[in-house]
Amino acid sequence: MDSQNTTNTNTEAKMLLSHAKTFRLHTGNLVNRSRLKKKCPGSPSEELRDCIQASLSEWISTTKLSSKDLTDTLEFSIPEATDAITPEEREELKVSVKLFLHESGQSSIKDAVEMACQTLAVSQLDSVIIAPPGPSDGHSQSLAHLQPAWEELEALVRSKQIAAIGTSDLDKDLLEQLYKWAQIKPSSNQVNLASCCVMPPDLTAFAKEFDIQLLTHNDPKELISADTFQEAVRAGAQDLNIGDWRLEWVLRYNVIVKSRGIIKSKGYLVSAKKTST
Repeated sequence: MDSQNTTNTNTEAKMLLSHAKTFRLHTGNLVNRSRLKKKCPGSPSEELRDCIQASLSEWISTTKLSSKDLTDTLEFSIPEATDAITPEEREELKVSVKLFLHESGQSSIKDAVEMACQTLAVSQLDSVIIAPPGPSDGHSQSLAHLQPAWEELEALVRSKQIAAIGTSDLDKDLLEQLYKWAQIKPSSNQVNLASCCVMPPDLTAFAKEFDIQLLTHNDPKELISADTFQEAVRAGAQDLNIGDWRLEWVLRYNVIVKSRGIIKSKGYLVSAKKTST
């Protein structure tokens, strides 16, 4: 791309980003993206940061931009890197999702699930694990804190957009409270082994009794900080002055071939809103 075209592209990109109030970013299938495959991120946070920066930069440099496309919601995606699932292969694949909420809000869950279904060309996600934001008052999680998000997940199960729902980092007491209250029970609970080298015996016993699958993960409590997210957006936008953006949610998906246990596709969906000025 010559310097004149680059200047035009940057001008159009800045115009679109300045006008938009929301942006939705899809990294594409990371299994196939050579630029990102060459890197070995040290943590999920670093991987997400690199993905946001690379996807935004690639979108700006390759997408045909026009001021006629001004919209309140701007979609960043790399079409050739997207790995939609065909109807013929759907039964052979398991689509698992973890949803990291950075703000409380039931509409965020519905929006994220619908975007995942649309992106992957499926009508239903096989499992969704929720990682809600921590309580704003600094206290530990409580059932009251979890209930609004869980009710939205239950509604999505009833509408058949999700098959099974799970939790993340609940101890035995909170998992038991949720299980007793919930109309649709959690099918799994993720445990971070960085803070817990051995599964707590009381959690293991409860999960076994009520057929809840215990899974492990290495995600930090905060997948990406507000500052790191803003830095990744600015770097990806090639230092264009595009304003400040507030992260709403991050959805990470894995598409696994059931018979072989291998990951066919993996990626992130990210939603952010422009900070009011």
